[in-house]
Amino acid sequence: MRIGFVGAGRMGVPMIRRLVAAGHSVRAVGRTPVARDAINDTGATAVGSAAEASQDAEAVVICVFTDEQVREVCLGSGLLDTMPGGSVLILHTTGSPDTATTIAAATPRHHVVDAPVSGGPHNIADGAITVFLGGAPEAVDRARPVLAAYADPVLPVGALGNGQRVKLVNNALFAAQIGLVTEAVRLAGQLGLAESEVLAALPHASSSSRAVLSVAAKGSVAAFSESVGDFLRKDVAVARELADRLGSDLGLLDPAIRAAVGPT
Repeated sequence: MRIGFVGAGRMGVPMIRRLVAAGHSVRAVGRTPVARDAINDTGATAVGSAAEASQDAEAVVICVFTDEQVREVCLGSGLLDTMPGGSVLILHTTGSPDTATTIAAATPRHHVVDAPVSGGPHNIADGAITVFLGGAPEAVDRARPVLAAYADPVLPVGALGNGQRVKLVNNALFAAQIGLVTEAVRLAGQLGLAESEVLAALPHASSSSRAVLSVAAKGSVAAFSESVGDFLRKDVAVARELADRLGSDLGLLDPAIRAAVGPT
């Protein structure tokens, strides 16, 4: 397939590399010499703008950091004007479900899926990152050949926007679990244990979880929070905003989340 790609960062570059290895033709936006070199090193072609990347593309992948960047790229860069009719737009960025539906409403000529991911660059490199895929059946079918290059499992979760809803629930729960690990380490210190001692033991016990394993791999709660704090704070803030809009809240998740990432 001919694929355009916007967002060649720490997550995007390994995606591009696997897309090229799977036989796809990829044009990716590189705005700096360093970014262009990284793209060209994957075997893809570096271009200067989103409109160039999307020209004649059968699929365009967006993997930027924030909702605002997604909207700017999709609605303010000329990208949708150069994408051929019938092509699919794949939104990996975690954010509000409203972003995907707003973009879809603005571009009836194209298919749109929201496809937030769970995992990190190492999972992408292994072809094993998880994707929560929201969209109409035809859009989902068109996105699958792209996602198959770097994602397993790919989990269809219903209508457009549901990918984001599932991911926000996931990240709220994960943040709460990190908060619980934080409190467990605090308790361990009160009991006279070193953090390294308790983190070496917990992954092998009934209390183990993805959160425990992730913190243990980094060596400390502080080190892990430093590596993921910005992402979790961003996503929890969106989840909190959506809950507020519905007249609800994060319930028992909230105090644990605050222990992990502070107020959002």
